[in-house]
Amino acid sequence: MNSKRSKFGVFKYALVFLAAFSGTAELALAQDVKGEIPENSTAKTFGSGWECDKGYRKDAGSCITVTSPANAYLTESSYGVGWACQHGYKRKGDICLAVALPANSYLNGSSGDRWLCDRGFRQVEDACKAILVPENGYLSASSSGSGWTCERGFRATADNCVAIEVPENAYLTARSYDAGWECNRGYREINGGCDRIEIPANGFLSEQTYGQGWECERGYRKSASTCVAVEVPENAHLDFAGRGWDCNKPYRKRVQACTSGD
Repeated sequence: MNSKRSKFGVFKYALVFLAAFSGTAELALAQDVKGEIPENSTAKTFGSGWECDKGYRKDAGSCITVTSPANAYLTESSYGVGWACQHGYKRKGDICLAVALPANSYLNGSSGDRWLCDRGFRQVEDACKAILVPENGYLSASSSGSGWTCERGFRATADNCVAIEVPENAYLTARSYDAGWECNRGYREINGGCDRIEIPANGFLSEQTYGQGWECERGYRKSASTCVAVEVPENAHLDFAGRGWDCNKPYRKRVQACTSGD
């Protein structure tokens, strides 16, 4: 009986010791963790480390109070200065200065720390100057270049819009470069005009803008300004393009004939 009590007492003492050790270890660990996180900071939700609370920023392992200037607001970032200028203000050193708007301008919608010129005006140094649109022109959407585009049928020359002279049998194009016109179908450009394309027998108009403007029908080939028939020898057939011939299998081409010998 005494032996059982003795064993029970030892077991009870061991439990008390383990509980006391565990509590001491947890306390020591909590103190260590607490010691790693400076005042005015919060442990990161994911991973290790900590972040300064809003209104504070990191400085040599601690969190110091952010002092923001007038017309500024505190940011969520614990890095950098910890503040940003309000809309309509621009940072200069440690202060926020109001953005000076010239006449005929507005604050840009994203950051509000710079300005853009109203439609019909363009930036010239620190001012917005009116865009002078010539007769037969209109304001363009692009902020680069002259700021204006000529109406259809006119082309830009210096600061004016000059009418495009379209020759007979031609039409205006939407392009603002090159001649500004193209010849009608069935005509081609020659020396600034549009001449009719002369199509030979067994030929047809092509869609190509270069060359003679016509092609030969299948079974014919070009010869100067005419279409001549392709002479297909015995045991041969027109090729894929239709302007020459290939030998039937198993014949092989020998000069201008198809033979079966090696």
